[in-house]
Amino acid sequence: MTTKIEVKKSPMQKNNEQAELNRQLLKEKGIFALNLMSSPGSGKTTLLEKLSEVIGDDIKMGIIEGDLATERDADRIRAKGIQCVQINTDGGCHMDSHMIRKVLDEFDLDKLDLLIIENVGNLVCPSSWDLGEHKRAVVLSVTEGADKVAKYPTMFRKADAVILNKIDLIPYIQFNVDIVKDDLFAIKPGIEFFELSATTGENMEAWCQWLKDHLHK
Repeated sequence: MTTKIEVKKSPMQKNNEQAELNRQLLKEKGIFALNLMSSPGSGKTTLLEKLSEVIGDDIKMGIIEGDLATERDADRIRAKGIQCVQINTDGGCHMDSHMIRKVLDEFDLDKLDLLIIENVGNLVCPSSWDLGEHKRAVVLSVTEGADKVAKYPTMFRKADAVILNKIDLIPYIQFNVDIVKDDLFAIKPGIEFFELSATTGENMEAWCQWLKDHLHK
């Protein structure tokens, strides 16, 4: 007699399988997907607002906004003329690949070049969950202090790029950029590192070019 044993998949395994399907779908459509992560208040949404102004009309961008509640950030993006879909996690500290798949159908994927997923503000949970992105970027603002890379190494180790935001405030606070760089390059040698101000637009060009260099089309 043959006994069937049902092997249940873990939530993480199910997530990773869906993430791979998401990634393949986006690749087939010629869309480069970026998972943008940070702690709350780092300036992710402001960064995306400024990006919409400088990236150029020839690149079609869509954004998925992740928050526990409200559509406030999504409304800010829509005001810039960018298609944006909101995901509210209702208390969850991260999004998962199934959430992303559900909202992809709200975009005309054949007309997108770039999809940016602004993840829930958190330096812990989001790093463990693959959404189907092609690259990951972490935003760190100078107002958070220079010790965040050392305190939350997993988030930064899994990133492909780190964006130091709000550099226009450095003259007014105690912040040592070298500490950030030393900690970052110690755990991830060669990682892309950008210093910019989303508010003033200073040094936005380099990050914008990095995105363009990774577009599939």
